[in-house]
Amino acid sequence: MSDDESCNCRDLYSLEAKLIKKSERELEDGTEKDPITKLRLLCLKRGARGIVGLGRVFRIMDDDGSKTLNEEEFTEGIKEYGLSELTEDEIQQLFSSFDEDASGTIDMTEFLLKLRPPLPQCRLDIIDQAFIKMDKDEDDLITIDDLKNVYSVKENPKYQSGEKTEDELLTEFLNNFEGNRGNNDGTVTKEEFVNYYATISASIDNNMYFDLMMRRAFAL
Repeated sequence: MSDDESCNCRDLYSLEAKLIKKSERELEDGTEKDPITKLRLLCLKRGARGIVGLGRVFRIMDDDGSKTLNEEEFTEGIKEYGLSELTEDEIQQLFSSFDEDASGTIDMTEFLLKLRPPLPQCRLDIIDQAFIKMDKDEDDLITIDDLKNVYSVKENPKYQSGEKTEDELLTEFLNNFEGNRGNNDGTVTKEEFVNYYATISASIDNNMYFDLMMRRAFAL
């Protein structure tokens, strides 16, 4: 790992800690919040992987791959993720607000898109550039094979000492973008990648700094 990558990791840890504290303060400030804002803050309180982790839980429940959830599945997913701070009424309000056509189902991708913090187009563009660079086979998934072409672990002390293999270290890198609740599958979708950095983005006020951080991290 290069010095720039080491600095970037420290930056991410610092930003994540800032994000968690900010979310905790907002949740405890005594003001009434609509259910979507409360859910967003509860996810952000879990750090950069909070929203990604909820999405992973929903994906597991989506047995037919339709990317839709009925109210029972949605409620089960919220509870499975341990968001006990949300009341039954708030969960029902969340579902109803997204089930605009009263079909009894909600679009999972649309829900997660609205859940993540707002993302200026300039930041979305640089995140897209990073994903495209990582996704070597252009299948909209990042895997270990993709990483081997763009991310070297040869300078990592754990690799040099033989403590960990290249695949183990690359898997750890992928885990940064996954929910990390026992349902990691070694692949990162574009949605998860964007949601991860959209969450990190929430703790950065300056667009130029965010741009610089992304360019340093992915040598863009």
